[in-house]
Amino acid sequence: MGDTDITDPVPINTGLTWRQRLTLIVLISIAVVTIWVTNVWLTQRYTETTRNRAELRVALYSGNLISELQRNSVVPLLLSRDPALINALNSDDYSQSSARLITYRDEIGAASLLLLDESGRAVAVTDRERLGTTHRTEHYFVNALRSSETVFTTVRTEAGGYEFTYSRKIEANGELIGVIVVEVDLQKFESGWAGISDAVLVSDSEGHIILSTEPRWRGLTEEEALATISAPSAIRRAIQATADWAALPSDAFLGSAVMRQEARIPFQGWRMASFTTHASVREKVNGFLALEIMGFAIILAITFYVISRRATSRSVIFQLESAELRQLNTALQREIAERQKAEKSLQVAEQTLAQSSKLAALGEMSAAVSHELNQPLAAMKTYLAGAKLLLQRNRPEEALSSFQRIDDLIERMGAITRQLKSYARKGGDAFEPLDTRLCVSTALSMMEPQLKSRHVRITRNIPQDPVMVMGDRLRLEQVLINLLRNAIDATKTQDDPQVDIILSGGDMARITVRDNGGGVEDLENLFEPFYTTKAPGDGVGLGLAISSGIVNDFGGRLTARNGQDGGAAFEVELPILKEDDGKTEAAE
Repeated sequence: MGDTDITDPVPINTGLTWRQRLTLIVLISIAVVTIWVTNVWLTQRYTETTRNRAELRVALYSGNLISELQRNSVVPLLLSRDPALINALNSDDYSQSSARLITYRDEIGAASLLLLDESGRAVAVTDRERLGTTHRTEHYFVNALRSSETVFTTVRTEAGGYEFTYSRKIEANGELIGVIVVEVDLQKFESGWAGISDAVLVSDSEGHIILSTEPRWRGLTEEEALATISAPSAIRRAIQATADWAALPSDAFLGSAVMRQEARIPFQGWRMASFTTHASVREKVNGFLALEIMGFAIILAITFYVISRRATSRSVIFQLESAELRQLNTALQREIAERQKAEKSLQVAEQTLAQSSKLAALGEMSAAVSHELNQPLAAMKTYLAGAKLLLQRNRPEEALSSFQRIDDLIERMGAITRQLKSYARKGGDAFEPLDTRLCVSTALSMMEPQLKSRHVRITRNIPQDPVMVMGDRLRLEQVLINLLRNAIDATKTQDDPQVDIILSGGDMARITVRDNGGGVEDLENLFEPFYTTKAPGDGVGLGLAISSGIVNDFGGRLTARNGQDGGAAFEVELPILKEDDGKTEAAE
């Protein structure tokens, strides 16, 4: 709410009658009371509207969540009575079981399905990498054996997320023959919640956060989660200020206040909470109050003008001074109006330019992605037609091979869309001090299965002292994983594949990933989007572009060169986090 300076050219004791004084006092009093009442009423009204919308969103989110849980809860009961699965467990013939589970998974939309025998071994799965794995000690297997009903299990993963599963034992003639496990995909709700300005979390009966738009909140209590973000004391005060929203004055909503909404989810004591900013309420109220102040200012100016006209006969000097002040005021208002108009025009031009740039980039990327997706779509259509013909001729094993090819094509299309999404994501501000040694170790751990399967020899050179930088741990690990994956692909044709990863400190933190492959022919276009040296179907060329963008967000750079003895070397350079910088960051 802006300030309005009203200059009175004549003191009250230089000719104003008691009626004129009373008129001015009444007019100013009416203006103050009207503005105050309007401020309180509009604040309450817009606040109630904001709160109702937040409550509606929370109710919608919780309804969608419980609907997903209920929809998947009946699946284990149905599958435990499936004659085909029961016959497979009794006869130990699982040749058709995985294909049957894949069909069920596509129909119900579950994350994955597992069929375990009585010993806990996975005999049929929708994810073929898990076939033959042992789940005897898993909670969902143990809980299913202890209960005659469908049981729900929540398990914390090593990556920091949660797995949600329904499981139920399968019996034949009163004897245990296996367990069916249905993994529920609740992570998709986090992606949907992240598209709005609210912060949303879901906690279990013990108060631990299991779903959240902020990944670092998972596994913590709400109080611990709020302490992990910047300025935790300000957010805590805002939550306390909104505990009884309607009873507080309008000034309580200024600053960084947020509104907290909570809803109970009728499932194992779960609760959902959301945090909504209140900045828009103050903006709407101030806009309306500005119009009122302008109106009263005009009325007050007219009143002063009438009084000044009546006083012209008493003093010619007063009339000249009043005219000069009015001219200055008019010139000032005109200059303010012109500057505001120029600022609005500049904002419109900047927005138009930004939108044009976005549309241009979107057009280029859409064309490339459309080309990449058309090929697997056409191939899928051919494989589907062939599978249909094979099934009609009673040749299911050959049809299953076609379905496997379709599954590979779907994985291919998913990789394309995931890389596009990662490329479109902007760099965040949630940076923190991190030890690059831990990022290197984590990346090597995640790539260990591929390294072992391809018999790649890894040599690492990591210093004993921490090498601290400022950045996002998950995104830096994403860069290292991408470089390691490219190095593994580059050594496919080598008899003795080798990948070296070297970490060094100094003025800059340097992470070098080197391979003994065939090297890179076009270093200039290597980091351009959709540029790739891989064979068609192995990649779309977004990996290095994404990695380069992430490193640039950290204030560093990603470079590539060919080695003298062959192979390629990629080097990530990041600014070293000095001890003084760490202390300053902690103080903030």
